[in-house]
Amino acid sequence: MKLLLLADTHVPTRARDLPAAVWDAVDAADLVVHAGDWMAPSLLDALEERSPDLLACWGNNDGDDLRARLPEVARRTVEGVRMVVTHETGAKGGREKRMDAQFPDTDLLVFGHSHIPWDTLSSNGMRLLNPGSPTDRRRQPHCTYMTLTLSGGAVSDVVVHEL
Repeated sequence: MKLLLLADTHVPTRARDLPAAVWDAVDAADLVVHAGDWMAPSLLDALEERSPDLLACWGNNDGDDLRARLPEVARRTVEGVRMVVTHETGAKGGREKRMDAQFPDTDLLVFGHSHIPWDTLSSNGMRLLNPGSPTDRRRQPHCTYMTLTLSGGAVSDVVVHEL
């Protein structure tokens, strides 16, 4: 199963829309995962309409309209991989240990907030991924998103795409 990971899209405050390459990735994905900070329900509507499946949560900048439609933490098992999607995980120091304690029965944690791509493995074997932001690079050299494959209970082919 092909996944597209997004976070911190900030549409329409940082960009009017997602870049064309991201929409192409939506079309190619079996599941789109969004780790919050949408800013407006219009992008959620568009992703729900265009993607075959969506797993998403709200972020700290999302208002009541998005919080009414999305959970703070989304969970699903996909291809045998126990996934959690959340926006914030706190400071980078000690992140893996904190997330192991907070989400002990998780294989893959997708998060956002920092706009910084992140790919690590915790001591309990949990993969932590942050796709960065496709619209607001902040101090990063590029805007980014991620793709990956889930199959047979494993995460593979993780790619950070630079825009």
